[in-house]
Amino acid sequence: MSIKKITSTKNTLIKEIILLKEKSRERKKNGQFIIEGEREILLAIKGSYKIKTLLYFPELFSFERLNNLINNDTEIIEITKDVYTKIAYRETTEGIIAITKTKENTINSLSFKTETPLILIAEAPEKPGNIGAILRTADAANIDAVIIANPKTDLYNPNIIRSSVGCVFTNQIAIGKTEEIITFLKQKSINIYSAILQESKAYHEQDYTKATAIIVGTEATGLSNEWREAAKQNIKIPMQGAIDSMNVSVAAGILIFEAKRQRNFQ
Repeated sequence: MSIKKITSTKNTLIKEIILLKEKSRERKKNGQFIIEGEREILLAIKGSYKIKTLLYFPELFSFERLNNLINNDTEIIEITKDVYTKIAYRETTEGIIAITKTKENTINSLSFKTETPLILIAEAPEKPGNIGAILRTADAANIDAVIIANPKTDLYNPNIIRSSVGCVFTNQIAIGKTEEIITFLKQKSINIYSAILQESKAYHEQDYTKATAIIVGTEATGLSNEWREAAKQNIKIPMQGAIDSMNVSVAAGILIFEAKRQRNFQ
């Protein structure tokens, strides 16, 4: 196995990594993104992501530990402290960074193992922290898919990877426009339950044991009218305090785990 070494922060590849880390358009243009951390890289491999290049700082991550992360096509590069500091984005350093190929994440790429899938859909989420928390909830509940409608940020933003603790790789995820997602759900005979105040009923009064999609929107704008009109039933979480909304990831957790409870956590 041949190992390259990079010692300069002005190296062309290092400049490319910085662009991939900071610019969504670069990730989209190149079909690549950055993963930092051993656990996250292992989860990406488990999720069938293609690891193109691994860069490691030997004082923090030994060469021997690379064995679990590489295949015959993986390029290995040893880097210096200055280079690692330049490209790392996490506060806690682990000494390992991967350049990874993106997936298409299209609606038509989704596949379900059962006739009664449970899907969580988030419309127009913007904050990486909220998206990461939603993905962690989806992983904890082991649902069939997460769909992001009309996204405001790309899925491979480093802050989403970090806040999801790698759950961006453990979930089946698709991205699309609201209209095409609704069409997809109707074609698959998947019941739509939209978390919206208008014409709604309490969430725990509904039956989620059949093929189900639960839709949540942002606190600022809520869901678009398309979801209200397409829903089998609009649902709400009864609020007992002074305000009438809660964090979208918290709401998603409440709704998804009610559906899992009805399914005996299957």
